Amino acid sequence: MERLKLISALAWRNLWRNPRRTGLVLVAVSIGVWSMLSFTALLQAWSASSLQAALENLTGQGQVHARGYLDNPGVARSMPPPSGALLAVLDGTEVKRWAPRVRVPAAVQSAYKTWPVSLMGIDPARERGLSFIATAVHAGRGLDGADGTGILLGRKLAKRLHTGIGKRVVLMSQNSAGGMAERGFKVVGLFSAPPQIEDRYVFIGLARAQSMLGMGENITGVSFGLRRMAELDTFIGKLRGAAPGMDVQSWQTLRPLTKAMNQLSSSFIQVWIVIIFVLMSFGIVNTLLMSLHERVRELALLQALGLRPRLIFAQVALESALVVLLGIAIGVLAATATVLAFHRGVDLGFLARGSEWLGAGRVLYPRLDVTQFAAISALVWALGVAAGLLPIWRIVRRVPVEAINRGQT
Repeated sequence: MERLKLISALAWRNLWRNPRRTGLVLVAVSIGVWSMLSFTALLQAWSASSLQAALENLTGQGQVHARGYLDNPGVARSMPPPSGALLAVLDGTEVKRWAPRVRVPAAVQSAYKTWPVSLMGIDPARERGLSFIATAVHAGRGLDGADGTGILLGRKLAKRLHTGIGKRVVLMSQNSAGGMAERGFKVVGLFSAPPQIEDRYVFIGLARAQSMLGMGENITGVSFGLRRMAELDTFIGKLRGAAPGMDVQSWQTLRPLTKAMNQLSSSFIQVWIVIIFVLMSFGIVNTLLMSLHERVRELALLQALGLRPRLIFAQVALESALVVLLGIAIGVLAATATVLAFHRGVDLGFLARGSEWLGAGRVLYPRLDVTQFAAISALVWALGVAAGLLPIWRIVRRVPVEAINRGQT
């Protein structure tokens, strides 16, 4: 214990005998840790934003359909509204929101042009908190309700059709009898969304869609969102048990590209951590080797006074551990301050349109994950110290020879 106290005191004092050398290591480690943690938080915010945008773009965390609907969507593969065991599961405590929908291929016609779209019959009140449409009205107003008489068009689609708020358009689709369903609607609002959504979807009230298509009370599917995403796989199993005749799918199946991008983002974060650590390790090891070569006479004197090589090794390794720990502490504090400074969101500004094309939102919300910060910091400290052990041991073993050679020159 006395030896440990002595070695610890020597190690701490030696750190500040050469402030410039110690400062270089601190700067290298702290900048590396700061960039690693800050960029990781930003990438995770991007990934979370992309996933949230994908789920809000009418996917939800999962959907329930009649079997065969996803392969050939249409009124012929409709389903009755949830009841019995299925309704009990959807109304359970795990579910935050669920909404019935009618979604069929259709065409919308203005006075100038006709365009193919997906007709969405929705209940606006049930869509709030589940999809973007409840808060995406850019001009005009939203739908009055499930039995509202108006229609919502995307801004891009309205421009393409040369129409606008207050004008009438005609929707055409196939009804439940296999004939043509056609009905006129007044444009009551324009919604804002990613370009591919604005150009592809039109929204009317759920009851109006059912009436137009002759579906009675039937719907084409149910979308839902849970309070905790981690429970999704278990919940999907419960839904399939409650409705064995239905097709129940999670967002991973419905949006495979989003799943792939989410996995790619996680992999990129890991690669980024490895790259930063490797660069940081080179800086640490290089600085340690330089300092050890400068201190050969000092270390030889300690050995001549009776300090064994293993104790010299322990002292130098402790110096390395302390300086890396201080650098990590500074980096963590800087990263924490950076993330907290942007906790209200990072507005992408002129990059927002491009981020929407890539599936992310305009504003990113970095979050301070204490567990992740601690885990990365501990890993960097352990690997940083380990990276310097072998060079330290080699130098310490050659101390007497180096000292003699220098004395002769």
